[in-house]
Amino acid sequence: MPLDLPAAPAAALWTGLLLILLLFLSVRVTRQRRKHKVAEGDGGQPALASAIRAFGNATEYIPAAIGALAVLALAGANAPVVHLAGGALFVGRMVHAFGLSRSAGVSRARSIGMLLTWVSYVFAAVALLVYAIV
Repeated sequence: MPLDLPAAPAAALWTGLLLILLLFLSVRVTRQRRKHKVAEGDGGQPALASAIRAFGNATEYIPAAIGALAVLALAGANAPVVHLAGGALFVGRMVHAFGLSRSAGVSRARSIGMLLTWVSYVFAAVALLVYAIV
């Protein structure tokens, strides 16, 4: 383990899974673009617009969270702390993407996904502050 960081494998796990999720969402956009022969924008195609939005939303939240997971590991966080933050975020982003792919409007899955994302952000932020002070 590099630098003897006990949470590094936990951060690596969730970072890897989050990157796979981003790749999956990106592939969905590409498939919709090919299906509808649209190179830019959404071409007025609801399925493409939904895929673009699901990917875009994930790219708005996942990079900062990956940074938080990495800094938690570097700050000496315990692996369970990283697993809680990473797991909540991953599940939240999965549920949100599923909800957004089913409906462009408000849905239970989107709400639950955002709530889990925010819980993960708050948990990681508080943990980072605690590790910074202690």
